[in-house]
Amino acid sequence: MPEGATQARPVVSVIIVNYRGAEDTVACLRALREQLDYPADKLELICVDNASGDADVRRIRDAEPGVTLVESTENLGFAGGCNLGARRANGTVLAFLNNDARPDPQWVDAAVATLRAEPAVAAVASKVLDLDARKADFVDGGLTWFGMGYKRHAGSGIADVPAEEHELAKDVLFATGSAMFVRAGAFTELGGFDERFFMFYEDVDLGWRLNLRGWRVRYVPESIAYHRHHGTMAEVDAPDTGRETFLLERNALAAMYKNLSDETLARALPAALALTVRRATARGDLDAGQLDLQRGVGPIDTEPVPVPRPALAGILAVDQFVELLPALAESRAAEQAARVRTDADLIPLLRKALEPAYPLPRYLRAHDILVEAFGIERAFGSRRKVLVITGDAITTRMAGPAIRAWNIASVLSAEHEVRLVTVNPLADPPPAPFSVSAARRRDLVEPVAWADIVILQGHVLEMAPALHAEQAHKIVVCDLYDPMHLELLEQSKDTPDDRRTADLAGVTRVLDAQLERGDFFLCASERQRHFWLGHLAALGRLSPRLYDADPTTGSLLSVVPFGLPALAPERTGPGLRATLDGVSESDRVVLWAGGVYSWFDPLTLIRAIDRLRERRGDVRLVFLGMRHPNPEVSEMDIGTQTVRLSDSLGLTDKHVFFNQEWVPYGERQNWLLDANCGVTTHYSHVETTFAFRTRVLDYLWAGLPIVTTDGDSFADLVREERLGVVVPAEDADALADALDRCLYDTEFADGCRERMAAVAQRYAWPRALAPLVEFCRDPHPAADRLPGSADLTESDPVRGKELLRRDLALVREYLTDGGPRELARRAGGRVLRLARSRGQGR
Repeated sequence: MPEGATQARPVVSVIIVNYRGAEDTVACLRALREQLDYPADKLELICVDNASGDADVRRIRDAEPGVTLVESTENLGFAGGCNLGARRANGTVLAFLNNDARPDPQWVDAAVATLRAEPAVAAVASKVLDLDARKADFVDGGLTWFGMGYKRHAGSGIADVPAEEHELAKDVLFATGSAMFVRAGAFTELGGFDERFFMFYEDVDLGWRLNLRGWRVRYVPESIAYHRHHGTMAEVDAPDTGRETFLLERNALAAMYKNLSDETLARALPAALALTVRRATARGDLDAGQLDLQRGVGPIDTEPVPVPRPALAGILAVDQFVELLPALAESRAAEQAARVRTDADLIPLLRKALEPAYPLPRYLRAHDILVEAFGIERAFGSRRKVLVITGDAITTRMAGPAIRAWNIASVLSAEHEVRLVTVNPLADPPPAPFSVSAARRRDLVEPVAWADIVILQGHVLEMAPALHAEQAHKIVVCDLYDPMHLELLEQSKDTPDDRRTADLAGVTRVLDAQLERGDFFLCASERQRHFWLGHLAALGRLSPRLYDADPTTGSLLSVVPFGLPALAPERTGPGLRATLDGVSESDRVVLWAGGVYSWFDPLTLIRAIDRLRERRGDVRLVFLGMRHPNPEVSEMDIGTQTVRLSDSLGLTDKHVFFNQEWVPYGERQNWLLDANCGVTTHYSHVETTFAFRTRVLDYLWAGLPIVTTDGDSFADLVREERLGVVVPAEDADALADALDRCLYDTEFADGCRERMAAVAQRYAWPRALAPLVEFCRDPHPAADRLPGSADLTESDPVRGKELLRRDLALVREYLTDGGPRELARRAGGRVLRLARSRGQGR
């Protein structure tokens, strides 16, 4: 597209249905016309009047003359009314909005942007809040095993819903009919809403069918609507008639009958029918005393038994479902023939399918009986149990490994039951939507036994010997983002040679054990992937069997970089300028965001600041945290050297500031947002080549131009994406000039920030962890660890003359290579091997 051109926008047909009482409908149409930030010529407004009466029709026609008014002589319900409007629509995008809802100005724009950018998305689920924007109406959907769709977090205060649940885009099973968008072509292909549903779950059924056919339904939090919950139903149905209960029960059975596979339906439908009856009698217990046909003896058996409407509604729903079965069977045949995804593929979108949903005591007992008797858990599957174990401290002041483990747990907890365990003492962990605990070696037995998948880092595997023995069948994911043995080469330079050699051998054995045991491996960059592939090959893991299963080895080893929060940083409290005496609002601040370790080069940075302050008196360098939060990580001498050099140059507390305690992880954005650029400097050595500087990502997140030493993968990124300046190692003058440019060249710095916004999205945690998320949806042992995975073919044995000819050829080869001494050595080795093999054969 030429620069400056705008992309053509699709025509969006917004369809609302009026029942009786046109006040809400007129207000909704007016809001659509006046409040939306969408071109009026690309917006078609359609109102379907569902037999509301002449007065309502006249009022709508008079108030909104530009609206296409479609009149129905009978009440078609939400499903039929929407379909009627869709048949009159000209747009390529259909938008459905309840007449008691109001759109946010970006409601259409945000949805259309997603449909344009993601061609596999058929429908957009809007974020729906109450009219005061204080409570959630729809921020996620779920489905019970007995067919009832539900809105997760509905009625909760939006402030009480975890941010990741409502502020991040995600795939969902369905969009709520109160505010949703769908491609007109996909809607037509599926025949629109199932009009037999009338209302309730017709949106669940549509989303379910879209997903089964390979489409995605995407929740887009920027597409917002405000809705008066159940306002429409109040217009359609008087209270206490039981009609709502009837529709909910009948439609749930119809949806599951149409959309579940043969195998799943065979288990679930009989149990669901029985549970529908128990829900009806349980409602009778609740609403009208004891509904019990076994009470009493003698003449009392002939007396009428009062049946409350809600109880009768459930029984009639089953009866009506049976009546609909012939027609539903035709629909089921069409859906099953067209599906491309399995029930198992959709389990993550059901969220918590085994939840009973209703808190009625007699009902809950029946639910448990039926789930057990019909094997429902086997059919639908409980959420997988994922154990994430880290060797780092889980506190409010977390270092890289703990931050990574925390975010792995957070992202996976959306689909699985997750426990995060640290083998360090637990001290004041942040609040989490998953279990967080500490465990000593003997305490790991229970969580390892509990888990379906174990994800581990560092030295953890040697603390869980069960994974080599009785739990050898467990799926193990090894996170290799930190090449510990390469770090140790630098970190132990001041250690005596014998101890240094022993330590390195020990760490290498730990890594070897992971590489030999793991089913799936994570690394942080393509450089690291090449490194670990070499290590795997050296250990024999790249066997013919594994290679034949996947020549790319992508199913064994995937790049999962360190990540960033998906949401932009927002200030929540004071930052470095308000905390550090000597740093004013007008100063130019360079931030060192990570720890100070032996493999870094902060000394050259101190010298560069000393040079720069001569021409820029307002330059300030801040080290975010000197003392590591993990008590098991000893302080390194490089930190002491850095402070000593700064002191000797008269920089400390004037131009260089050392914050001793690490800033809490949840507050670091306040310090980042106070800085003007970020810096990382290191030496040129092998650790640099394969390192992944985790805290440098925070610079991307906060939009800080980056100054970095050349030699690692981040230097490549900064150079290729023009995010800052890359300098040679140990060059204080070049470093001073680079800092000067990032701090004081406004045009250059603004360009870096603009480019960073796009690059940062590539490192958002949900995106960074995508390979791990996909693996956990379909976990499997590595091909060479499958039980009974012996070779299928063997070479024919060499015998007779062929054996003699081969031996003579070897004799000539040995004599040529090394003479009689080499021949004797090789022959001796062969005799020894023969003796061993015969001994083993006894």
